[in-house]
Amino acid sequence: MTLPKHLDQKTFQSLQRRLIQERCELERRVNDNGHFGLAASYRDSTGELSSIDNHPGDAGTEMFERSKDFALLEKEAFRLERVDAALERMDTGEYGHCAACGKFIPLERLEALPTAIYCIEHEPRQEPSNDRPIEEQFLAPPFGRTSLDDREDQNGFDGEDAWQIVESWGTSNTPAMAEDNNIEDYNHMEIEADENDGFVESYESFVATDITGTHVSIVRNHAYHRYMDDNEGDHLLESTGELPESY
Repeated sequence: MTLPKHLDQKTFQSLQRRLIQERCELERRVNDNGHFGLAASYRDSTGELSSIDNHPGDAGTEMFERSKDFALLEKEAFRLERVDAALERMDTGEYGHCAACGKFIPLERLEALPTAIYCIEHEPRQEPSNDRPIEEQFLAPPFGRTSLDDREDQNGFDGEDAWQIVESWGTSNTPAMAEDNNIEDYNHMEIEADENDGFVESYESFVATDITGTHVSIVRNHAYHRYMDDNEGDHLLESTGELPESY
């Protein structure tokens, strides 16, 4: 073990003790808790033999927890590698010298970061990654998480409309968990389920006519009943089901 020229024996031994202690703590954290929970199966964490009858959110939570475990384990493993590398450099006499330029690493930097192998000028820069999951390419407009309803010049198909179509086939939600707190049935669970689809005015969806256009009738659908409940229509329609001549 060669002592760096700019470090005295006491300082060098203090840094070495810190590194050895940190290595022991890292090894204990990695090994003593089942690799941050990765050793525990889904069955062990839930206490059930099957997840079929569980809410999909439970499986999502479990997946998130396992992903977090992987990240924590990877972080500690990387830190352990840095500590081992610093201790090895102490044995070879390279400790305290920048691995890039060979100059002495300032004592202040070593005390703040005992695992440092580069001086400040040559430390690899930790730039935020702009890499995005490949799946996001399939979430781009018009199928992305976009809503153009607030734009006055937009009345076309957007991401919200795409989600409404998918959501109309059913989700794991119940009326109690719906966005609207006044849900009558499961057929109106999706976002803005009460908005007009295929027509502008509500009455267009329940006023019908024959092929000649001479016989006009009323289809008592959901839009019709809501129209009448809001007192927007003539209640004479409820008795005959046909429009009066003067209507």
